[in-house]
Amino acid sequence: MTAHLPLIADIANPQLTQALQHKLDHKTKPLGSLGRLEQLALRLGQIQGTASPDLQQPQMVVFAGDHGLAARGVSAFPSDVTWQMVENFLAGGAAVSVLARQHGLALTVVDCGVARDIAPRAAVPGQPQLLVRKVAAGTQDASIGPAMTPAQCAQALHNGMDVVRGLPGNALLLGEMGIGNTSVASLLLARLCGVSLEDCTGAGTGLDAGGVARKRAVLAQALAANEGAVNPLDALAALGGFEVATLVGAVLQASSERRVIVVDGFITSAAVLVAARLQAHVLQRCVFAHGSAEPGHAHMLAHLLPGQQPQPLLDLGLRLGEGSGAALAWPLLQSACAVLREMASFEAAGVATQSV
Repeated sequence: MTAHLPLIADIANPQLTQALQHKLDHKTKPLGSLGRLEQLALRLGQIQGTASPDLQQPQMVVFAGDHGLAARGVSAFPSDVTWQMVENFLAGGAAVSVLARQHGLALTVVDCGVARDIAPRAAVPGQPQLLVRKVAAGTQDASIGPAMTPAQCAQALHNGMDVVRGLPGNALLLGEMGIGNTSVASLLLARLCGVSLEDCTGAGTGLDAGGVARKRAVLAQALAANEGAVNPLDALAALGGFEVATLVGAVLQASSERRVIVVDGFITSAAVLVAARLQAHVLQRCVFAHGSAEPGHAHMLAHLLPGQQPQPLLDLGLRLGEGSGAALAWPLLQSACAVLREMASFEAAGVATQSV
């Protein structure tokens, strides 16, 4: 597969990490008393390469696409919901639209491969914008063969890179929309990490127990039909979706630009998984917003962060997608930066330090 992808540098800097920790430890508070907010502040400073991180012009981007696999009944909702929700995003009525508006996040919706054409519209300052980067009108049915061709996958990757290049700011919040795309995330987790379909397949948009069992059977057919697709790009093309492939390109580009990447839930984490298998240092730029109620997400995080205790910022039982969890977590990133930049040190405030 021909895909000219950026090389992602190692940004580990022990001296900076030490300086950040020293700065946090000498704020006017007991040592470590801001808990995981201090870990987040440290992370943001490491990503930006400064002891005074500052988040500018954050971009919430929702990548949308349809899936041939959806015709096999892997979702409780019909594929038409994809284009209908894209229109809802743009009209300002979806959860991510409301949350982006509340938190001052610029919202962009990208048609990566929605089955129905979304009418172009002029960008209006302060309103959600639409970008049409359609590879095709939905993928093929992965249960009988590859979801996309290698050329289509490469196009989607480059589309994602181009989208990020055209956006301002230093923070990218990841969102997605596509009926059937929890199936894609489960398939990529199963193929790239060896997690059983029993463990990584959930209810998605609300399947009952019988529906989950049927979904699992369809996904087993997809794995069998594409048994030779084992490396990350081949697996992405065979089992992925246009929106997920475009997300992979966006993650790689944002990483190369050293943007803070706020990862939403199960599906956006699947894109990060592929990106990290291509360029491991992608993970240095990522903040995981929440732990999804989809059962595969815990397995996904464990494989993304081996040897660590994965601790996304929020645990609210979310399973909506759209980028909703990333938007909800955003104020925590702002607070972490504010603590580093604005909170006084003991010396500056004239406050006595701990005596013993």
